[in-house]
Amino acid sequence: MRRLALIAVFAVAMSGAAIADIVTGPSGLSLAEFFGAVFHPALADPTTAVIVWSVRLPYAAMALLVGAALSLSGAEMQTILDNPLASPFTLGVSSAAAVGASTAVVFHLSLPGLPQSWAVSALAFAFAFGSVLLLQATTRISGAGKETLVLLGIALVFSCQALVALLQLIAPIDVLQQLVFWMLGSVARATWDKIAILAAVLLIVMPFSMAAAWRLTVLRLGEDRALSFGVDVRRLRFASLFRISLMSSIAVAFVGPIGFIGLVGPHIARLLVGEDQRFLLPASALVGALLLSLASIVSKIIMPGIIVPVGIVTALVGVPVFISLILRRKS
Repeated sequence: MRRLALIAVFAVAMSGAAIADIVTGPSGLSLAEFFGAVFHPALADPTTAVIVWSVRLPYAAMALLVGAALSLSGAEMQTILDNPLASPFTLGVSSAAAVGASTAVVFHLSLPGLPQSWAVSALAFAFAFGSVLLLQATTRISGAGKETLVLLGIALVFSCQALVALLQLIAPIDVLQQLVFWMLGSVARATWDKIAILAAVLLIVMPFSMAAAWRLTVLRLGEDRALSFGVDVRRLRFASLFRISLMSSIAVAFVGPIGFIGLVGPHIARLLVGEDQRFLLPASALVGALLLSLASIVSKIIMPGIIVPVGIVTALVGVPVFISLILRRKS
């Protein structure tokens, strides 16, 4: 009951942060104006209605969904790799997505009948998802374990960073500016179509994650113990990596690389609800959504008149937390 109560508190806090995110910004909105534009848009001021429905609501919804996707991915990754420092970016998902997006931007690639912004997202997703499939195929062929998978992911990160640097070197100045902005990570690219896609992915993936909660909890006791309980560890790890790559790659494809949410969110949830994955997985998703929503609020008020990309805020907050986790693990 205590764990369920904490999850309910996370949900309420997330909702409050989302509302605060909507009313915060250069064009100040009151709660009355917000609720009026949401529930009675025909009676609301036209400018206020446009701000709420075309700008604030998409931004806030995207922050919630991306935070939930990254944090849920991080919780599963830390479990299957048995590494508290693991996150969706450990395997190079964000770096591979950056290569795909950079390729689309530099070479002006587009999909028939769709704007170039969709080509950027589509190619970012293709590269990110392909990187995970490549790592999985390599480990299955070589028979390597989770440690090798992490090392291969780190090697992939440096390789992708080199490719992005090469693309930045050959890109024209105007294209380079667009590329750098994408790399910073921002929810300003949110549209209702992208929100619908990411929400659908979460609604599809979350039940499969919850169905695997018992096996993931057993895996925390060690691979040998999990095998003794009849858990197919290799199959469980493959299915979990598939879910992780799907959620994190789509999130990164839509908003760019946003770091540390997938690392910090699961740790906060774990401290409060424990290792039981039945509670840890939904709590991680809610905490991740709450953290990115709070980061979105900070990004609007940290520099008056300028909306700072949310990826910068999460990096500034996440680096000290990451260092403390490393020091605590060594102690």
